[in-house]
Amino acid sequence: MRKPHIDEAKIKRGIGQRLSLRTPQEESLDILADVLGLMDFGQPTDVKALLAEIAAKYSSVESFERQFPSLCFALATGVGKTRLMGAMITYLFQTGRSRNFFVLAPNTTIYEKLIDDFSVQSSPKYVFRGIREFAQKPPVIVTGDTWEQGRGVRGSDLFDDTIINIFNVDKINKDAGRIKGFKETIGNSYFDYLAGLDDLVMFMDEAHRYRAKAATKAIFELSPKLGIELTATPKTVGAKPKDFKNVIYFYGLGNAMADGYVKEPAVLTRADFRKDGLDQDQLEQIMLEDGVHYHNHVDAELDLYARQTGRKRVHPFMLVVAQNTEHAAAIRAKIESDSFFNGAFIGRVAEVHSKLKGDESNEAMDRLVGLETTNDTDIVIHVNKLKEGWDVTNLYTIVPLRASASEILTEQTLGRGLRLPYGERTGNPDVDRLTVIAHDKFQDIVDRAKADDSVVKLKTLTIGEGGDISDDVKVIVESVPAHIAAMTGAATVESQIGLEVNDAQSQSEVTYNTPIEQETAKDIIHVLNTMGREVSGANELTTADRQKEIVRRVSVIQERQQGTLEGIIETPDLEKMVAQVTKVFTENLIEIPDIVVLPSNEVNFWFEDFDLDTSNQSRFQPISERLIIQQLRDEIRTELARTLNAPKEERVENYIVKHLMDYPDIDYDSQAELLYKLAGQSVAFIQSYAEGDEAIESIALSHGRQLAEFIYRQMKKHYRQTPAEYIPKVTRSYRAFTGRQFSFSPTKQLFLNQAAKPLSATKNFVFKGGNKSPDHFHKFDSDPERRFAVLIDSDFESDVLRWLKPAPKQFRIEYDTNKPYEPDFVVETTHMKLVVEVKADRDMQDPVVLEKKRAAETWVTHANQFETGGKTWKYLLVSESDINASATLKGIVAKCG
Repeated sequence: MRKPHIDEAKIKRGIGQRLSLRTPQEESLDILADVLGLMDFGQPTDVKALLAEIAAKYSSVESFERQFPSLCFALATGVGKTRLMGAMITYLFQTGRSRNFFVLAPNTTIYEKLIDDFSVQSSPKYVFRGIREFAQKPPVIVTGDTWEQGRGVRGSDLFDDTIINIFNVDKINKDAGRIKGFKETIGNSYFDYLAGLDDLVMFMDEAHRYRAKAATKAIFELSPKLGIELTATPKTVGAKPKDFKNVIYFYGLGNAMADGYVKEPAVLTRADFRKDGLDQDQLEQIMLEDGVHYHNHVDAELDLYARQTGRKRVHPFMLVVAQNTEHAAAIRAKIESDSFFNGAFIGRVAEVHSKLKGDESNEAMDRLVGLETTNDTDIVIHVNKLKEGWDVTNLYTIVPLRASASEILTEQTLGRGLRLPYGERTGNPDVDRLTVIAHDKFQDIVDRAKADDSVVKLKTLTIGEGGDISDDVKVIVESVPAHIAAMTGAATVESQIGLEVNDAQSQSEVTYNTPIEQETAKDIIHVLNTMGREVSGANELTTADRQKEIVRRVSVIQERQQGTLEGIIETPDLEKMVAQVTKVFTENLIEIPDIVVLPSNEVNFWFEDFDLDTSNQSRFQPISERLIIQQLRDEIRTELARTLNAPKEERVENYIVKHLMDYPDIDYDSQAELLYKLAGQSVAFIQSYAEGDEAIESIALSHGRQLAEFIYRQMKKHYRQTPAEYIPKVTRSYRAFTGRQFSFSPTKQLFLNQAAKPLSATKNFVFKGGNKSPDHFHKFDSDPERRFAVLIDSDFESDVLRWLKPAPKQFRIEYDTNKPYEPDFVVETTHMKLVVEVKADRDMQDPVVLEKKRAAETWVTHANQFETGGKTWKYLLVSESDINASATLKGIVAKCG
């Protein structure tokens, strides 16, 4: 029964925030909530009438295709269908509609994965992570292996529990007799017990696998209150696939690629490749070799990325798709031979297909399970055994042998490698890309990718009401602090967009209305801004001597501007205006000092002599041809290596040294001897395994940058410099608030206390309000940021004097060389000043976030040395879960400060 007197919008918003739902997940949850609003879980459902209501709102729904209401949410592979299941179950439970759920898996792999995702709370993939109710009282999980124990149906002590049944469809069919048989522990058959529940909601994972009659008959007799189907491919399987007629939401792979939720698929071939004269074995040999070249390249790039960012090291693997089991065995024998890359892959290959038996099969599956956590497998060979549910993030190279372009460009093939290892795009193409090696099918794949029915086709956009792009006319506006606008006559946001300003909004302590007064106010503010470099604090501006100096400087400016017009134009009382403007200026200012850190003495640096440790140097292989990589969605083309016909270096070491010279802390003139020594030792290692001068040169040319990085990492351990003493210096005691520009759309404005729908669209809205901010219009990157603004702006937080979203360059903090950090908020209270960053829970330990935190805390330490107002600066890194309904600023400071 639906719980009375509950705020369902608030529940939905809380789920979105705590589970960090992506936009398509949020939109799906919104649709479910809308559908549930049409249903009464306490009464029998008129299926025909419900279908008519849903079809009127969602034209894609033509039929439920069941005897009970059933709707399909089609989300692309890698977007997060399992997380969406968790969100929907949470919503159904928290709104009081259901506590009984039945989750259906199409095979053993997905079945076992779902059990882990729904029950292992320590797992990073736990679907209820962040849901407080389930942290205190986790759902009871009943599986196809435990249902006979009577869990979830015993006594009244489980009345308030959430019961989640997870079953494998094959197991239901095989055990149908037992499941439908009478059980004393239940007082009924388990099947009839489930069928008798009036709130049972069924989730069908990979729903396209359930359209076969044999599977349908046994399962759908349960007749749940509602069926929710989840799939990436809403079509029936078989020779003549048919589209689902109950798709209520579709988010395809092209959308996921465009929005950055999955890797970008690309296809690779050799430049000017011709297969003429090559037999099948020769073609496959070339494709396997080039697949390994690319695999080694990606491995080095992932290693480099991990070292540069401090993020976890991802070990990639290559997937080879064989035609049949005999073909798979032959490929494995070839790859694990001494002649293939000098035996580099002996023992590092896993072969997976249905004919593996006993220990051999167990070993292969163990290796598959450990692919993301261990580094003992470089290549996996399979024959159609890796279907849905094989969920890995470190597949980067696919070599489909003897496959057609259509077979390659399916979500079943590409989907296995589209998941991102860091959960988001990094901006590094090698980290964010899945590459298919397909020399003989290169053009076919590129052409097929452009077809209307291709899974990698470009994201489609619609304009207008309810579309992706609003047809409203957007205007670029400048938000000027209200007190500045009142004194200078600067255009307010309201005036720029044609809105009226009510009296409450226009109230200001000092307002000037005549042009001469407004121009004078601008001159005074200009002088006050420049004096930030001369005074120790803003309060000094109000002293008699400083007031006289401000009057003098403004008089000089006005004399230049007025010229011969002096005496013709009536001038205002300058001393009075200076006093008024200075008072308003200082009372509305948060003094943010400009701080630079400079060495107090000359610093010399050098690298001590040492020998290179090549024991961990990658055994790169020569690339004899150029490899062309073309991304399928946007057709961006890149090249893995230059041809050896390009200009050559006189010495092989030069291919490495030229990259070492790019590092800013390496001085070639003073370190040349050491650079050539280390490069020579690296080349000597290559000579120990590569055969022939051409192969050695190919490796140095193709992988010079990675080899230079390998050497540089060891050089840094031998870096020396004369001791330096660094002293902070304040170059400006304050910086005045400046206006900010943003685009404004009439349909994308909300009040500060209103949340965007969906929450992930927050950054697209302008929020109006704020009694303690000099700005009355605000932009936020996330809803937790908005909620923090609501918290500090409330009357309850009486200690908060003022707050603002800093404009660019308001702070001078660098977290890395030439990488500025702009915090989310600066807040001044009666006794402290706060620099605040708001982050999602999942980002709290991100290396870049922590590096920004370190830089900000250093800035705060220096700022406190120069603080003249008696208030302590603090830096707060605040998580979204810290900003809850009962949160106070004092509590957040105590926890995060």
